[in-house]
Amino acid sequence: MFARSTTIQAQPSCIDAGIAHIRDVVMPALQKIDGCVGLSLLVDRESGRCIATSSWETAEAMRASAERVGPVRDRAAEIFGGSATVEEWEIAFLQRDHRSSEGACVRAAWFKIRSDQFMEAIEFYKTSVLPAIQELEGFCSASLMVDRASGHAVSSVTFDSLEARAHNRGRARSVRTGLFRNLGADQLDVGEFDLAIAHLRVPDMV
Repeated sequence: MFARSTTIQAQPSCIDAGIAHIRDVVMPALQKIDGCVGLSLLVDRESGRCIATSSWETAEAMRASAERVGPVRDRAAEIFGGSATVEEWEIAFLQRDHRSSEGACVRAAWFKIRSDQFMEAIEFYKTSVLPAIQELEGFCSASLMVDRASGHAVSSVTFDSLEARAHNRGRARSVRTGLFRNLGADQLDVGEFDLAIAHLRVPDMV
């Protein structure tokens, strides 16, 4: 499975209109494209950072969609009042404890590791990081997406509520520190988001 993420630095006053546009216009348009599995939208109202992620059955389907998706993405960026930055990923791992519901939120961590360590990183995530994440209060699901060419990766964890995410912030920081230490990885960024749209539809990948 593969994913394309579009990050938009939105104007705070435009975020609600942007969410409605993604839900009512962008998602139906993507569902008509062969190979598209679904869509999610993360929103940080404080910073204005919004991340729309589409999931695809194959890398070929994702890349073949680029021409059709481009105008849709540009219009969405206009609605949000910002410009779009696009990244493409391989979905290396996804596991759900249960489906998210209204009020769910996400903590995402971006990091960089050596390309020759990706297989070790994925295995370490599955066997050591995931069990620790699953013990966090309010855990819903976790995913790991990687870009082997750049060495970048992003781990996303969904929680049932803002309260649960706040309560486990310190424990989550310890888990990330252990991940980076054991992999010799560099943390690039950490963000916390509302899960505004949850229709990624990626099956569990263990």
